[in-house]
Amino acid sequence: MHPKLFELGPINLYSYGLLLVAAYLIGLQVAVVRGRKWGLNSNRVMDLGIAIILSALVGAKLLLLIVDFDHFSSNPDQLWTLLRSGGVFYGGLVMAVAVAFWYIRRYSLPLWRTCDAFAPGIAVGQAVGRMGCFLAGCCYGKPTTLPWGITFTDTLAASNVGTPLNISLHPTQLYESIITLCILMTLLFFERRGNTFAGRTFWIYILLYSTSRFFVEFYRGDPRGIAFDFLSTSQFVSALLVPLSITMLIVLFRGRKSGRTQAITV
Repeated sequence: MHPKLFELGPINLYSYGLLLVAAYLIGLQVAVVRGRKWGLNSNRVMDLGIAIILSALVGAKLLLLIVDFDHFSSNPDQLWTLLRSGGVFYGGLVMAVAVAFWYIRRYSLPLWRTCDAFAPGIAVGQAVGRMGCFLAGCCYGKPTTLPWGITFTDTLAASNVGTPLNISLHPTQLYESIITLCILMTLLFFERRGNTFAGRTFWIYILLYSTSRFFVEFYRGDPRGIAFDFLSTSQFVSALLVPLSITMLIVLFRGRKSGRTQAITV
């Protein structure tokens, strides 16, 4: 589509970078507003959000390096492209969760209530970020004859991320953007009906996203790494997260019934 929005002398403004920044800022603002509403320290939530953003960037690029290790080891001159790529979302998620748990423990924040504050912000951030993927041409889909297929023609997309040109492709970036917006509305719907226990919003988000990501992966056409010769790396992670999220929802629900859920901190 439009990987580069404009060029002014030595200054280039790339669509992916712009929308990635917007995604992080919007998601962070949503988390701060929700945290303040629930009595969480706004400064702590803001600092936690910044730590999550930085760790997510590092984790996403590290997992991309791992899944494409053969490519980068054979073409070490391509390592610099990691600075321009978004990376693999699940790599960012895993590292962000690890850093978040450390921070929450360090400053004695309520674990699941803090996670609930961030979940909708992550969803809306993903929706915006995937629009950046769409404009940049990354995370592209497989060829399709469906009427809503998207054809990329910008040679910059091909040189940056290997986007196939002049071929109708599944708009997997838009699929995920729409799905995450639906997840956002689902989370808010359940909260309005009554958030009966802390952690429900966060683990519903994990359940819905990992389930949808598993199926979207079947339509992805970009190289993403293979696990067990038939699943992509993201499908493998999704397959682990679905039962984990269901288990956690059951455990936290039972904890609510016994009066323990709200007291959980780390």
